[in-house]
Amino acid sequence: MVFRRGLQAIPLSTDLWLHYITFLKETADPSDTDTETTVRNTYESAVMAVGTDFRSDRLWEAYINWETELGNLANATAIYDRVLAIPTQLYSHHFQRFREHVQNNLPKHFLSLEEFVQLRKELAAANGHGTEEAPENTEQEDLPPGTEDLADPAKLVTEIENMRHRVTESRQEVYNLNEHEVSKRWTFEEGIKRPYFHVKPLEKSQLSNWKEYLDFEVENGSLERVVVLFERCLVACALYEDLWIKYAKYMENHSTDAVQHVYKRACTTHLPKKPTIHLLWAAFEEQQGNVDEARGILRNLEESVPGLAMVRLRRVNLERRHGNLEESASLLQDAITNGKNVSESSFYSIKLARHLFKVQKSLQKARKVLLEAIEKDKTSPKLYLNLLELEYSGDVKQNEEQILSCFDRALSSPLPLESRLTFSQRKVEFLEDFGSDINMLVTSYDEHQKLLKEHESTKRKAENGSQEPDPKKQRTDDHTMATGPMMPDMQTNHSGYNYNWYQQYNYQNPWGYGHYYPPPPT
Repeated sequence: MVFRRGLQAIPLSTDLWLHYITFLKETADPSDTDTETTVRNTYESAVMAVGTDFRSDRLWEAYINWETELGNLANATAIYDRVLAIPTQLYSHHFQRFREHVQNNLPKHFLSLEEFVQLRKELAAANGHGTEEAPENTEQEDLPPGTEDLADPAKLVTEIENMRHRVTESRQEVYNLNEHEVSKRWTFEEGIKRPYFHVKPLEKSQLSNWKEYLDFEVENGSLERVVVLFERCLVACALYEDLWIKYAKYMENHSTDAVQHVYKRACTTHLPKKPTIHLLWAAFEEQQGNVDEARGILRNLEESVPGLAMVRLRRVNLERRHGNLEESASLLQDAITNGKNVSESSFYSIKLARHLFKVQKSLQKARKVLLEAIEKDKTSPKLYLNLLELEYSGDVKQNEEQILSCFDRALSSPLPLESRLTFSQRKVEFLEDFGSDINMLVTSYDEHQKLLKEHESTKRKAENGSQEPDPKKQRTDDHTMATGPMMPDMQTNHSGYNYNWYQQYNYQNPWGYGHYYPPPPT
């Protein structure tokens, strides 16, 4: 049972299979008629699991030797036929042993009955005695046509040699093709310096070799060979997330169960705290309709690595996609409440406000969330900008009071001067384009000029106190003129009327989730 558990966990170990088979031979009852069948079935399981491994030669050789010792020469020939077509490290050694096998035994012993009969007929036809009657021999009466021995000993020896030659010749072509396949893989195999697992990171050349080898095998090999190579690779590269993902993506075209098995091994055994592969696993399960499984994956990941915004947002959007809008909002509210700092809480507040407005169609609830967030974080331009976007989204004429209130809240806040200057300019633009009271426009323009003068004064003081060389100052001034938020003359500054102004804060772009990642382990 221990051997079986080990082989289930590590099916790619040639050594473990050989130890297990040796154990079976030593402990089995020789008088039991089922012993031979049990050992043969185990050998078959072994070669099915690991037989296409480039370094599986010892297993094939042990299987052939066992059949030969039992006198099952035809079975040994059948095994040779299989291994001679598989690219392995000792491919030429197998062919040499096969030739010795053919040379040291009679064809009727090492060939299957069908192949033996066919060769006898072909040689008889080629030698012109295909219709020759077999001598009367009571010992041969039960043999099928073509298997009787020739009466002439000289002809018999010649025919045996001819049959041996034919058998070897028919396998020579297979060997030549296999030699070509081995040559394609030899460089990759030589590049594998560490086929076993170690916590020490692999060299870049090793990783590159594995990836190139996998790409080659995917393009040229069979499914069986590709899977075995992936399994070999992930022994040495068990801690490399991208290779597990590559394996899972490859298996998507072949077997859903296999993909789930790959993800499960990676996420539960080797990479329990790597978020990307967990997110891909959850997405795959959701694609298959296994929503509860996807929920469990994301919940477990968040428990293992708390504080990842990308994971919380994936949970939120999973619930949204499946109509659980209240649960989606609850998850965001929980993130706001338990945020590690005001910036994180503000981030989730923006997400919740957008959800309430865009998905649940509740402007009032969305506005309330943003106002509460601003009370806690009065220096976040993103909150004011999102509140402004919220108010702009309705009827601008009817919502004029709310929009102006949003501008005034930003202008009276402790935001940096440059941010307040930008809001001031946009307020003037709004009143110019949509305002209903000229007095408010004039007042706002005057206030904007005051802020502009204050900004210019602050900038001159900074420049006068700077030790930077003049050319650098000039470049800074040029940059300010080119990218600054406004010009004093509002009548001539047509570029100021740019309603994509909020993009300078990139409020719609996702925040760098890496900010919420825990520091890497030391």
